[in-house]
Amino acid sequence: MSSWEGSPLAPLLDIEDLRTEIKLRRGVVHAIDGVSLQVNPGECLGIVGESGSGKTMTALSIMRLLPSGGAVVGGRIVVDGTDIAALPESAMEDVRGNLIGMIFQDPLTSLNPTMSIGDQIAESVRLHRGASKREALVRAVEVLGLVGMPKPAERVTNYPHQLSGGMRQRVMIAMALACEPKLLIADEPTTALDVTIQKQILELIDSLRQRLGMAVILVTHDLGVIAGRADRVAVMYAGRIVETAPTEALFKNPRMPYTEALFEALPEKSAVDATTVKRLYNIPGQPPDLTVPPPGCKFAPRCRYARDECRAKEPALQAETTAHLFRCFFPVGTPDEVRDPTTPFVSVPEERPEIPVTPAAALAAEGRTGNGHAADWQSGDPLADAPTATVPVSGAAAADRLAAEEELAEDSPVKAGQDGSLLTVSRLVKNFTVTAGAVLQRKVGQVSAVADVSFAIPAGATFGLVGESGCGKTTVGRLIVGLEKPDGGSIVIGGRDLASLSSRERRRQARLVQLMFQDSYASMDPRMRVSTILREPMIIQRDGSRAAQTKRVNTMLDEVGLPAAAAERYPHEFSGGQRQRLGLARALMLRPSMIVADEPVSALDVSIQAQILNLMLDLQRDYGLTYLFISHDLSVVRYMSNTIGVMYLGKLVEVGPALDVYNSPIHPYTRGLIDTVPVADPKLERAKEHQGVQGELPSAVAPPSGCRFRTRCPRAQDLCAAEEPPLRQFTGEGHRAACHFPLREPEPDLN
Repeated sequence: MSSWEGSPLAPLLDIEDLRTEIKLRRGVVHAIDGVSLQVNPGECLGIVGESGSGKTMTALSIMRLLPSGGAVVGGRIVVDGTDIAALPESAMEDVRGNLIGMIFQDPLTSLNPTMSIGDQIAESVRLHRGASKREALVRAVEVLGLVGMPKPAERVTNYPHQLSGGMRQRVMIAMALACEPKLLIADEPTTALDVTIQKQILELIDSLRQRLGMAVILVTHDLGVIAGRADRVAVMYAGRIVETAPTEALFKNPRMPYTEALFEALPEKSAVDATTVKRLYNIPGQPPDLTVPPPGCKFAPRCRYARDECRAKEPALQAETTAHLFRCFFPVGTPDEVRDPTTPFVSVPEERPEIPVTPAAALAAEGRTGNGHAADWQSGDPLADAPTATVPVSGAAAADRLAAEEELAEDSPVKAGQDGSLLTVSRLVKNFTVTAGAVLQRKVGQVSAVADVSFAIPAGATFGLVGESGCGKTTVGRLIVGLEKPDGGSIVIGGRDLASLSSRERRRQARLVQLMFQDSYASMDPRMRVSTILREPMIIQRDGSRAAQTKRVNTMLDEVGLPAAAAERYPHEFSGGQRQRLGLARALMLRPSMIVADEPVSALDVSIQAQILNLMLDLQRDYGLTYLFISHDLSVVRYMSNTIGVMYLGKLVEVGPALDVYNSPIHPYTRGLIDTVPVADPKLERAKEHQGVQGELPSAVAPPSGCRFRTRCPRAQDLCAAEEPPLRQFTGEGHRAACHFPLREPEPDLN
């Protein structure tokens, strides 16, 4: 814990009954409704909640950087003894960047693309400290070095587009720290970053807080991030704080049903035992419309415990202890004054069915493929009626995970080319040419994006592909769907090698495999209505009449849980989770056998993530779909996948049954990734502070000799530099790894 605890010093930030409104044509949004909180010097306060809960709006209210029509209409915001809510705008310009610094959520859109990063950092120093241009640039180099930017004196001349996502985030932190503010607000500082970069950024913020004595407000939807970094937590819903407590107390014993529901939506909380997982809890409904807030408790319409009293009047923020406050008439958990503090909190939700872990095996157990409609799904009949997503989750198909994995072992994805595999990738290679010169474009090197990768996926199963940004996993997905052409190897789907087909022939095979893009919003034309976006694949393939296509659009919207009226709206009119549902619907329009899902939940909050993952599993069960699920989050991949493949710098370094890879990794890189993923347990998260993958990812233009991971591996020896390790088998279940000095040795009969 930080040095603030128990200190008699006055809080650095004291917010009392803050009310923020945004005036729209259709009404007034009550974005913040009576928020009160304090942040002490040196303390880290975590603010969590779903999108639209008021987290970011609270941060923007403190900075007085509200959107058009927004204004603080009540309450006090006292920072270092000054009520900044009452300051004129000219005075606030001295506060921003000087007294309060802020790290914005999207560094690429927050940075000026026309200015070098050195000039952007120096601008704040010149404005607030009156430094000369030369002095300000010296300070820019200094703070870039402080935040761990490699070769800061050279980087100051770079522009934002020349930097990676992690480097851009370091620039944002440097800008926020240039004038040494007393309070740092970090708004989703690691959203969509891979786990290793995320860990580096969080450790950087934490070390700077300790070194500079800053207070930090960490705004995030990731409960694992909060568990490892925050001293206290405030949970927000519908513009209000519904629970606040010290981090360990909140994670052990949440009292507000909303907080409990957020924990139950986490994939890592889904495991019942080593062989079984439960369906993720899906918080029903949507957050309320804050132009017309519902009466009573704002969470009551979505709360499984709600009673008439909850709908009639709003509960006050009550306290069983001075530190733990919550807003609920019928709290969950155990009262703090009678609870044994050594006993961890265990949620007891209503009974819910288990999810069959291996869809292909579960469907076979029921004697079908899909839900009885799979034949129509693959027939190409545009008038085939699709089922609704209301089929029970398991029933007779709910075999435990171990039995399901054993049944799938015969078709292990590492045994490429074996009967039963829908997709077989063999010795896949993809290099990208690096050129120099504005006119001649001469070749100066090549990026080894995918280097001799082989795997297979049985029909109806899910293969999870994980690794850091730049490891080649997205390139593999793009090669499979035909957006890139391989330089070597084969991609066999349904008996045909897609890598050898011409562009025209490849387009005809679009029914076989479709892509679910990482950024669903960027992948949709903002000028097209949803009906046109969804019809477009059928129009290109000349699939059915217009009436048949319209019927198909309405059916698929229903399948992904959106109303028929959504067909007439534009992409910007949907939330992030709804747009991801549209992305899934578009991928399904041609009834593919397989979907490549590229980071489908990386930027979603935990409740929307649970909805999308449950929906994907429902559709897989209904139609016998095969998934290639690409992600940097091993906890999500473990939940979704039958088999996991781990990539590093273009190489497949480990592959095997999902639980085996997650619980008993063989390759040091896999172990490092698992240790790097934040978990929603404060004790576990803080215990692994110095674990995980260390160092920077080498350049793919000149990858290290031998084992490509050796430059970051704690077990590396001379052999690793001299000889590339082969992908060898370690267990009879098809668990393979490419390592000279693995974490465990192969079974004797497998050598």
